[in-house]
Amino acid sequence: MIVQTPTPFPNKPTDEKVAFDRRELGVILGMYGRFVAAGEWRDYGMSFLKDVAVFSIFRRTAEHPIYRVEKRPRLRNRQGMYSVISMDGQILKRGHDLAVVLRYFDRKLIRAVE
Repeated sequence: MIVQTPTPFPNKPTDEKVAFDRRELGVILGMYGRFVAAGEWRDYGMSFLKDVAVFSIFRRTAEHPIYRVEKRPRLRNRQGMYSVISMDGQILKRGHDLAVVLRYFDRKLIRAVE
């Protein structure tokens, strides 16, 4: 009788997280910087979870986020993996291209000059 010791399964990393890459962060932080310069936004936070990466935008530090920019790679082939979500959870814009999705904020930055 031959006895074989069981070989363990290859270690599959269970802590894989979705994150924004350098180009995506550059686009998001560029838009964020324009609103900080305009005095609209004050703080941000980032969360990298198993199935979603979230960039939260705050008007004040101690409040709930007024907007969230989310990246969900599982929706890549459906509605698009990028979305802008409001404070109450309503999806304001969704798409495949981050720059196009962030154009939602362009009309928020335009103000009437007196």
